[in-house]
Amino acid sequence: MSAATLTRMKVDPAGMLAGIMLSFLATAGLFYVNIMAAIVDGLITGLGLSESEAGLIGSANIYGASVGALIAVVLIKVVPWRPAAYTLLVLLIALDLVSMPIESPEVLLAVRALHGLVGGMLVGTAFGVIARTAQADRTFGILLFVQFGLGGLGVMTLPQLVPIYGTQALFIALALFSFASLVMLVFLPAFPPKPATTLGTGKIEWGPLVLTLLAIFLFQAGNMGLLAYIFRLGLAYDLDRTYTSYALGLATWVALLGPLCVIVIGTKFGRFLPLALVMLLTLAGTAIFHWSAHPAAYLIANCGTGITWGMVMAYLLGMASQFDGAGRTAAAAGFVSKIGLASGPLVAGQLLGSGGDYGLLINVAIATFVLSAVVMLFPARSLDRSKSG
Repeated sequence: MSAATLTRMKVDPAGMLAGIMLSFLATAGLFYVNIMAAIVDGLITGLGLSESEAGLIGSANIYGASVGALIAVVLIKVVPWRPAAYTLLVLLIALDLVSMPIESPEVLLAVRALHGLVGGMLVGTAFGVIARTAQADRTFGILLFVQFGLGGLGVMTLPQLVPIYGTQALFIALALFSFASLVMLVFLPAFPPKPATTLGTGKIEWGPLVLTLLAIFLFQAGNMGLLAYIFRLGLAYDLDRTYTSYALGLATWVALLGPLCVIVIGTKFGRFLPLALVMLLTLAGTAIFHWSAHPAAYLIANCGTGITWGMVMAYLLGMASQFDGAGRTAAAAGFVSKIGLASGPLVAGQLLGSGGDYGLLINVAIATFVLSAVVMLFPARSLDRSKSG
C-alpha cells in the first residue's frame, strides 16, 4: 500500500471520528478500571480470593499504570507516539492472554502490575496526543463517553459470565478491546505539538497546575474507592446479584450524559461554575448510597455519581492540558489520575477489612470529594479569568 493511499485513509484530525479513535486508544490501556467492579467480583467469585486480595490485585494493576504514565510524561516529547502505541497495544494483548490460566494471587498480582505499567504508558501517550487536538476538553469528553458506554456493557454482562466461564472471560474482553484499538490506530493522522497557551502567558503556572493535579488525585481516589466495591456494596445491602449487575450497567450508560454535556457545551460557561454545581451533585449522589437497601436508591446514586464523574474528569483533564503544548502536563495528569485510581481501592479494602463497613466507606468518599471540590475551583477560576481577559 502506497504512502498516498495511507494518507487518504487517515481521518480528519479535528473531526469527531478522530476523537473517538483517540478515545479507544486511551481507553485500551486502562479499560479494566471501567469494569473494575466486575473484575473485583470476578476474582472473588471465580478464583475464591478475599476482598482484600482482589482489591490489592486491582490496585497493583493501577499502580503499575501510574508508573507507566509517569514514564510517558518523558517519552511523549521524544518518542514518536504511533510506533510506541503499536508496540504497547501488542504487549497488552499478550499480557491479558497470559493472565487467563493464572490461579495464584501472587503471580496474578505481578502479571497485572506489569500489564498496568504497559497500559499506563499507552494511556499517558494517548493523553499527550489528545492535548494536541484543537479542543482538548471536547476530546476528553468523547473519551469519557466511550469509557462509560463500554464500561456499562462490561459491568452488565461480565459478572454473569464469570460464574460460567471463570476469570478468563474478563481477560478475553480486555484483549479484544486492545485489538480493536490496534486496528483503529491505522486510521489516526499525525498530531504534532502545538504552542502552549497556559493562562495566556506561554509558560507553566505551577500553582494552578499542582492544584489541578491534586484535585484529580482526590476525585479519582474517592470515586474508585467506591466503584471497586460497588457491586459488593449492593450485595451487602441484600440486593439481588442480577439486579445489581443491570443497575450498574444502566447507571454507566446514564452516566454518558456527563461527558456528553462537556462535548456539547465545552467551556462556553467557563469551568468554575459547571464544576461547582456538579460537585454539589456528586456529594448528594454519594450520600444516597447510605440507602442502598432500597433498589431505587442504589440505582439513583450510581446514575448521579456516574454523570458527575464523567463531567468533572473531562473538565479536569482539559484544564491540565492547558499547561503545556507538547502534552506533558496532560500526561502528568494521567499519572496522577492513576495514582488516585489505585489508591482508592487500596484504602477502601483496608477500611472494609473483614467487617465490611460500607457506611464508613461512603462517608470517607464524601469527605474526599469535599476536599477535591475546594481544591479544583481555584485553578478553574484562574483559567476562566485568563480566557475572559
